[in-house]
Amino acid sequence: MKRYLFLALVILFVLIGSSGGDNKKVYPYRWVRVGSGLRSDKDVEKIRQIAQTASQHGLNGILLSSGLDTMDLQPSEFYQRLQKVKELGASFGLEIIPSFMSVGYGGAVLAHDKNLAAGLPVKDALFIVENSEARLTADPPVRLVNGGFEKSSQDGLDGFLLSGKLGQFVSVDTNTFKEGKASLRFDNFRNAPDETVNIDQDVQVHPYRHYRLSCWVKAENLKPSDPFGDSNFQLKVLGGDEQRPLQYENPKLSPTDDWHKVTVGFNTWNYDKVRIMPSVSGGGNGKFWIDDLNLDEVGLINVLRRPGTPITVRGESSGMTYQEGRDFVKVLDPIMNFRYDHEGPPIEIVAGSRIPEGERLRVSFYHGTFIYNDQTPICMSEPKLYEIWRKQARLVQQALSPKYYMLNMDEIRTGGSCEACKRRNMTMGQILGDTLTKQFNLLKEANPKAEIFVWSDMLDPNHNAGPDQKWYYLAEGTYVDSWKYIPKGMNIVCWYYEMRVPSLKHFSSLGFRTMAGSYYDGDNLDNPKGWLEALDNTPGACGILYTTWLNKYDLLGPFGDLVSKRE
Repeated sequence: MKRYLFLALVILFVLIGSSGGDNKKVYPYRWVRVGSGLRSDKDVEKIRQIAQTASQHGLNGILLSSGLDTMDLQPSEFYQRLQKVKELGASFGLEIIPSFMSVGYGGAVLAHDKNLAAGLPVKDALFIVENSEARLTADPPVRLVNGGFEKSSQDGLDGFLLSGKLGQFVSVDTNTFKEGKASLRFDNFRNAPDETVNIDQDVQVHPYRHYRLSCWVKAENLKPSDPFGDSNFQLKVLGGDEQRPLQYENPKLSPTDDWHKVTVGFNTWNYDKVRIMPSVSGGGNGKFWIDDLNLDEVGLINVLRRPGTPITVRGESSGMTYQEGRDFVKVLDPIMNFRYDHEGPPIEIVAGSRIPEGERLRVSFYHGTFIYNDQTPICMSEPKLYEIWRKQARLVQQALSPKYYMLNMDEIRTGGSCEACKRRNMTMGQILGDTLTKQFNLLKEANPKAEIFVWSDMLDPNHNAGPDQKWYYLAEGTYVDSWKYIPKGMNIVCWYYEMRVPSLKHFSSLGFRTMAGSYYDGDNLDNPKGWLEALDNTPGACGILYTTWLNKYDLLGPFGDLVSKRE
């Protein structure tokens, strides 16, 4: 009897000790993210080095992002290298977790069909027929006042509002210029509020039209841009009194750069007024020049041609809707790079067309858009998308036989505006939830036992699915309640460090298993340490990921020790 009592007391003390303040856990999933195009054997060798370090320091998985949305387009050499990566994983005791199926970063899907890009609507743009071609005519004509910065006075710069007084942060420079006799110089950034200097001008535009904004720029000794944020120079466009941002492309700019032309585009949505705001931030002790700022309406640049993005050509006076093929040649943009460095095609009138010479046409269509440095989101409502993904899922399963999959469904910054989305009568949250459910089922078809993970941000009310968000980039509506429409078997990888506690709590309270997307290219391991502390207090937490986007692996070994040797 005393022996049993003694054993009971020992067990009790052990339980009390394990449930005290020191609740450190070693999580079953300890992975490292690796991005590689596998274009050469050198890429495989880099992965081998990463795999060796990961294995030696207690990690057990490689989250592999490697163009796996284009498996059916890859050459045989890619498959050979992918097989070597699989063998490396096996030799080092590391699971290979394929990371693919992206909507926000749609380049891989667009390699199959560029027309699957998410589309923004243009309504009733004016085209006039001349010499059997219909070309855009600005309606109404638009222009920026004093875009060459030639007119100024002691009171300021004609047509523009400035940060501070003329000469304080913004000066007319008659010694350095690209066009005319003057340019505008930005400097003295350190004394500006938030080290940001703007000029701005309000311009009347037409709702639901397509515009191009361009200028020449030159830089000297600016600070390097943040690789995860905006560039130093932005051609901001803000819509209406709401000041909704309409343009998100990051112009490429080096800290010191000679004169070159910057061109971006935007859709006006429902606004009849926009604010054009060139902005320079983080300039430090450097200088920046801008010249020949110009705004014009454009036509069929990056026009999309898929079932959910129809084109309509209508006679302005007759009201007749003309037919593609019978009255005009199929409209295509042969360049279609989602930039604004080219002209859109004309509408070619066929012989025997009902469209007369000189007719004023009202043309409605959809165009793709480009965001930041490499983002062209794709439409989640086109059936062809899921045909492409089903094929890739089967090929990935055949090549890697993975136990786990990661869905790259983060930062979906455009969507919901095309006809394919509108006719579903669903919110963006419901559309996203439906897409994730379909992806989940496609992977389960390929491997019924697979565990499936997804980035958290588009499902997180503390992140990009917040209930108080007025808008999310160029998406039509917000992603609120998206988490309500996904399978309970999904595992959520949270990555917003500042909101890690409420984010983990949110998903855990709904019964989802969670994982931390930690590190994010810092210079120390404070980020993973903070995540581990939050994970230790989260029911259902299952893992932590070394997440590098800049290929910084110097801290991989110490990270592995941190997460696998928790004493």
